[in-house]
Amino acid sequence: MTSRDFGALYERLRGRAAALPAVHGRCGALSRLTPERVAAAAGEVRLGRTVSLAAPIETVPGPDDPEPAVHRMTGPGPGVLGSKGLHFATDRFAMNVHGDADSHLDALCHVVFDGELHGGVPASSVTAEGARALSVDLLGDGLVGRGVLLDIPPLRGVSWLEPGDRVTSDDLRAAEAAQGVRVGPGDLLFVRTGHRLRRTALGSWDAATARAGLHPAAVEFLAEREVAALGGDGNNDSAPSAVEDVAFPVHVLAIQALGIHLMDYLCFEDLVPACVAAGRWSFLCVVAPLRLTGATGSPVNPIAVL
Repeated sequence: MTSRDFGALYERLRGRAAALPAVHGRCGALSRLTPERVAAAAGEVRLGRTVSLAAPIETVPGPDDPEPAVHRMTGPGPGVLGSKGLHFATDRFAMNVHGDADSHLDALCHVVFDGELHGGVPASSVTAEGARALSVDLLGDGLVGRGVLLDIPPLRGVSWLEPGDRVTSDDLRAAEAAQGVRVGPGDLLFVRTGHRLRRTALGSWDAATARAGLHPAAVEFLAEREVAALGGDGNNDSAPSAVEDVAFPVHVLAIQALGIHLMDYLCFEDLVPACVAAGRWSFLCVVAPLRLTGATGSPVNPIAVL
């Protein structure tokens, strides 16, 4: 995709988002998660089975995770546990939220493009002390709605998409047809490329430079279907980028232009067999980011309830 084509797509999508009013105090695509749609999503629960869509947080460096999360025990001290009386085991956790290995959610303040955040909010609202607008605070009450998983590798007759491959709008529609499901307004859409399965089978690699993801033009599918959020088992963007001079076009189009929160590096390897066993690819989904004031994202553990 040329820079010119990307620019035209960006302006078209931004125009669609501008017509979306804030509802119940929520802006961007969050306004599509109305109480009525959340209540309807509860009807997706048939079996009462819960499945995590997050990968275990890693603390060992790797090609895709050179600065892994740090977990340290802070107490009790040596020899304390064996003594009488009450004692507490305590620990401390720190992570690079926007890495290429751990499951996380991107807030709307995460992407700055041409000096602006989503909705024309000036980039100056992001300061050294944190973001004054569009931070992960917007999700203090969580993301709850109908989740839909579209599984792309089976369409290609492969176990996973190779790094650099891109999912198109036609792929998404073909997955809908093959799985007997349709993405609709207010849905939380999850797209599987097989990134996690490939990583487990072949080992980690430098996903910052080579990974499967959506083609930028596929973001128009998200706009047409009026989804509320997008999650992928990779970064959602492919690498190398499909657009000249724009490294993360899907992030720009989804987050900055449309106001759609992204969830990166999820894991669908437990969800796929659960959906196959249930005979359906939609479910109630509950996403509860940490309540971090001014933060650009959060580690996340989405839960599918079938």
